[in-house]
Amino acid sequence: MYRFLLTPRWWGINVFVALAIPFCVFMGSWQLGKFEDRVDTHQEAERKAADPSGEQAVPVDTLLPVDKETSGRAATATGRYGEQFLVPGRELDGERGSYVLTLLKTDGGRSLPVVRGWLADGERAPAAPAGEVTVTGALQASETAGADGAHTAGGLPPGRLGMISAASLVNLVPDDVYDAWVTLTSADPGLKPVPAAAPEGSGLDLKAFQNLGYTGEWFVFAGFVLFMWFRLLRRDAEAARDRALGLDPA
Repeated sequence: MYRFLLTPRWWGINVFVALAIPFCVFMGSWQLGKFEDRVDTHQEAERKAADPSGEQAVPVDTLLPVDKETSGRAATATGRYGEQFLVPGRELDGERGSYVLTLLKTDGGRSLPVVRGWLADGERAPAAPAGEVTVTGALQASETAGADGAHTAGGLPPGRLGMISAASLVNLVPDDVYDAWVTLTSADPGLKPVPAAAPEGSGLDLKAFQNLGYTGEWFVFAGFVLFMWFRLLRRDAEAARDRALGLDPA
């Protein structure tokens, strides 16, 4: 009854199925691996952002330019504090306030924006320590217009900054400013430490869930191929049985 499986037509069907199912499983597994890689990258970025103190701090210049690998890394710099700004509209633990950002003029002559901590609205920002200091904190990339809390509309009074970036500081200070900033691991007295943010592009964005969706599609297609092969097999087997009984398959 199953001798029809030896016909050229069924040889073609069987070869197609034998190649299609492993290919679909491979592609589904590959897409699943891409999704898992994005999840691991996201978790690693959150871990580094939550606990930058868990690794050895290195000079900030060795971590530049900031990318997904260096964002959140523990960085250190030595210099003297200079001009100070408030960065308003920033939330911490459900409260609104400002980041206290002070420029640290390093031995190399450039100024590094240092977020010394968070201050509740209405409170007075403490002065920065005098003399030469060495700071340690989590390295962060310059903010963009889409960053949480970033203010790009302008109109802020003197001493306030809408966005932490070299581009926003270039017209406010005469120094050459690092295209990066550091948030201190331990905030100065009177301030709360500002946790580091995970780098842009490391979150579980739409692309990550597209990978997961493609995973399901490939596995469903593999199952569909197997289902159609079984349907064709059963149909031709029933037709062969009918012919053996002298019945008209039509």
